Amino acid sequence: MRRASRWERGVARMQAQDLADSNASLSPEPQQAASLGSSNIVAEARRYLGGNPTSRASLWCARFMNMVLQQAGYRGTGSDMASSFARYGQRVSGPQVGAIAVMSRGRRGGHVGIITGIDARGNPIMISGNNGNRVREAAVSRGKIYAYVMPTN
Repeated sequence: MRRASRWERGVARMQAQDLADSNASLSPEPQQAASLGSSNIVAEARRYLGGNPTSRASLWCARFMNMVLQQAGYRGTGSDMASSFARYGQRVSGPQVGAIAVMSRGRRGGHVGIITGIDARGNPIMISGNNGNRVREAAVSRGKIYAYVMPTN
């Protein structure tokens, strides 16, 4: 019998977390408080799909992330730099629903968004602002993400 790879085990944990998130509304327990919060952040981000809720014409992914966090009851970084989120919240080892992903774009700076799942190829799916000049939910290459953080207050 083949042993599951580290990535496959991570996907299974994330799928189990999705189930916990969906069951959390049925019987919330104190240990699921973080799951409830991360679900609220994803739901808040999804409200803006297809639009641009900021007043910026460019470089607004971090502003969008800060706005979503604030609307969900968290403090953001207060910075318009995507990299500011690498030092925010609690660092986690891999993609989790509700985690903030910080990406590198080489010399062009960075990008930030919220993880909503994993695609069939094992790449994280995230909602981010300024993705094609709008809020989009799309898979991103896991190799470009250098930090995952969970919001805390």
